[in-house]
Amino acid sequence: MEEARKESTRESSYKVAGIDVHKAMLAVVIADAAEVGEFHFERRKFGAAPSDLKALAEWLTAQGVKEAVMESTAQYWKSVWQELEGKCELHLAQAHSNRAPRGRKRDFADAERLVRRHVAGELILSFVPDPQQRLWRMMTRTKHQLTRDRVRLHSQLEAFLEDARIKLSGCLSDLLGVSGRDMLKALAAGQKDAAAIARLAQPEVKATQAQLCDALSAAACLSDLRRQILQLFLQRLELIENQMETLTQAIAGELREHEDAVRRLAEVPGFGADSAQQVIAEVGPGAAAFPSPGQLSSWVGSCPGREESAEVSKNNRSPKGNRPMRRVLDQVANAAVKTKGSVFEALYRRLVPRLGHYKTIWAIANRLCRLTWKILHQGATYQERGFRPNPKAVRQRATKLMKALRNLGYNVRISPSHTGASA
Repeated sequence: MEEARKESTRESSYKVAGIDVHKAMLAVVIADAAEVGEFHFERRKFGAAPSDLKALAEWLTAQGVKEAVMESTAQYWKSVWQELEGKCELHLAQAHSNRAPRGRKRDFADAERLVRRHVAGELILSFVPDPQQRLWRMMTRTKHQLTRDRVRLHSQLEAFLEDARIKLSGCLSDLLGVSGRDMLKALAAGQKDAAAIARLAQPEVKATQAQLCDALSAAACLSDLRRQILQLFLQRLELIENQMETLTQAIAGELREHEDAVRRLAEVPGFGADSAQQVIAEVGPGAAAFPSPGQLSSWVGSCPGREESAEVSKNNRSPKGNRPMRRVLDQVANAAVKTKGSVFEALYRRLVPRLGHYKTIWAIANRLCRLTWKILHQGATYQERGFRPNPKAVRQRATKLMKALRNLGYNVRISPSHTGASA
């Protein structure tokens, strides 16, 4: 912004617009950032309907606006952004960075404050990806919501069966597996013979036929209304899974151009194709918006925070950051530490005695976030080299053990073995 203002001194003006976004109205101001001293604002109010947004875009174009800055107000800023995209340079400010003093909050004053703070570089701006990446985000986030709906439906179905005295979940490891679904469909279809329903179990089921018959003994007295409700549960389950499959194929089609990036990221312990697609949808196939791994981890919120006063940090809690990315990294970190022979397993075992499980998982998530940047931004490929002890840590450990033995009265002298020296 400062460079643009310096260049604008050679021109007649450099106009910047501030937009205070609401659900049904927009308070818009325009100021010339090339002016010296106090800004002179031109104010105008618009509606939020599509025709009003087109009128806003035409007015800003007629006024020669070069930049526009708006607040991230719920989801209402998105339609404004889409209408103005490509017509001028857009900026999305985080609302707390434009907070007004108590009792002095007004619509046009908020828009003017946006312009002043943006010109001064005092606003905290949010990362808004291009339209294609925004579509990827919508698809992956919708699929995640469907996954949560399926888990919720599974819990509701199990509670429904318990209320009906059908103890099937105690005999099957997966209530919605092949055996479970066949039995539930038979129940919903009106089957009352517990033995006939139990025979639908696959040979891999560990429970015996007698145990299954005992768990299904209440099928004989199951009412027609309960069977209808069970049928509704199964129909909802089929609908959710069909929608998830449709989204899975659509996401794969959208990211086919970046299949190499998905493959390289999926090779990292803990990652898979689905989590790799979610990460690419959030940060982009090349993480081009983040010049360094530290900036990516700061944006995600995986790095430690800092709340310093008088040179004392009172809180190291991580910032909120990007919640979908934090969720994916947390899941990936929990899976990575369970990968046998990986460096993440060794790192977990080294840190967990001192930090505990949750802080250790988050430290590994931060490392995975930085590794993600290297893979996407630099085109690197992950190679698992296993755990290699740090030579400095080995020497410190040996010295500590030697001192402990000497304190017990032993005369100890340490010399590296041939294998350790060659390593």
